[in-house]
Amino acid sequence: MSILLIEAFYGGSHKQLMDLLNQKIEGCILYSLPAKKWHWKARTSALSFMQTIPSSDSYRVLFTSSVLNLAELVALRPDLGKLRKILYFHENQLVYPVRKSQERDFQYGYNQILSCLVADTVVFNSTFNMESFLKSIGTFLKMIPDHRPKDLEAAIRPKCRVIYFPIRFPDVTQFLPAHKCLSKKITHSKASEESCRMGHQYQPPSKACESVGENFQSSLHHSDPNVQHKNKEDFEGVNNPIPSERRHVHENISGLGESVDPHRPLHIVWPHRWEHDKDPETFFNVLLKLQEHGLPFAVSVLGETFTDVPDIFSEFRITLGSSVLHWGFLASKNDYFQALCMADVVISTAKHEFFGVAMLEAVHCGCYPLCPKSLVYPEIFPAQYLYSTPEQLLKKLQNFCKRPDIVRKHQLQGDITRFSWAALSGEFRSLLSAQPGEDCDRWGQVANLKL
Repeated sequence: MSILLIEAFYGGSHKQLMDLLNQKIEGCILYSLPAKKWHWKARTSALSFMQTIPSSDSYRVLFTSSVLNLAELVALRPDLGKLRKILYFHENQLVYPVRKSQERDFQYGYNQILSCLVADTVVFNSTFNMESFLKSIGTFLKMIPDHRPKDLEAAIRPKCRVIYFPIRFPDVTQFLPAHKCLSKKITHSKASEESCRMGHQYQPPSKACESVGENFQSSLHHSDPNVQHKNKEDFEGVNNPIPSERRHVHENISGLGESVDPHRPLHIVWPHRWEHDKDPETFFNVLLKLQEHGLPFAVSVLGETFTDVPDIFSEFRITLGSSVLHWGFLASKNDYFQALCMADVVISTAKHEFFGVAMLEAVHCGCYPLCPKSLVYPEIFPAQYLYSTPEQLLKKLQNFCKRPDIVRKHQLQGDITRFSWAALSGEFRSLLSAQPGEDCDRWGQVANLKL
């Protein structure tokens, strides 16, 4: 073992990445803490890892997410400070949205800045994440009443780079309705070759899919299965049909592999965490206006829930009534991906998004994306899928509700395979194979900073 993986918040995308690296790259050993009480993990995980990670002469690289205060850990464990230290940012606390500025806890952003100063390489999951962090350092530090440090952005920026979060896209062909099936341009042999290379068995599209032609050609390449909040064991059997006892998830949805009734209402999906930073208020208010205009639609509100669920979810569950096809988190990845495959449009109304795995998974399943023209989305999606205001979102959905065939016949623009593990594995292997060198000797930098 030569690569020490440390995750203070082992859940969601943090867990996905650590599991992927641990499974796919030789020489890794993982130490983690449960994905509970994030704030306490950010405050105290260094002390916990100080005691639980054994000393070893075989460690060469330390890879951790920015939840951990890396500066504290290497101070408590000087032996780990000698390793090549890589810090990965899934999000950053300098611009993470809070409802009131008074609610922003200075300590979390401060911890991330300190971690960057002692890290040898700082990796972000998007350019938006990196630039929003670096450009906010100066303003953030103005919260300090006096003796403010200077030039920290200049000290940190040279060691920063972007490596997109690697998604393990599953083979969803058996879940796709006919109009979403793979184009004949993607041959069975090519798909089979890709699936074998990624280590799972390829299953060709259904006969209904084969007959569709080229109505839907996107970047639905066969790749490793994965979904948010799932364990490695869950990847087994991704191609198995959903058991009959779980068919209620898709009540009123046409059968798999069948042609979709052109008069079936537009099916909208919202697959995000049930928290305020995803702005469910804007989403539900837009749906309410669709109702007021008498426009038919169906909706699936998926995503994980935590301790505090905004009241608006229970309120609109009643308001939306029979328009709801599914409501709540789908623990089974088969159910989750089948629900996405049967939807027409996936919507984000987020006030915070540094990457957006859920949106890309939905696009992989053939959904037409509608995202804010801000945050990370212009970096991920072409301009035609972006909206600037809730009014623009409403107008697009009004048109789609009147003519759902527009969405169902749409040929997706862009290539999401660049966010797959197949495309990004080389960058991660190179990152973790780097030997300790001159750039590891960062200890004198902090003291030399101009104050």
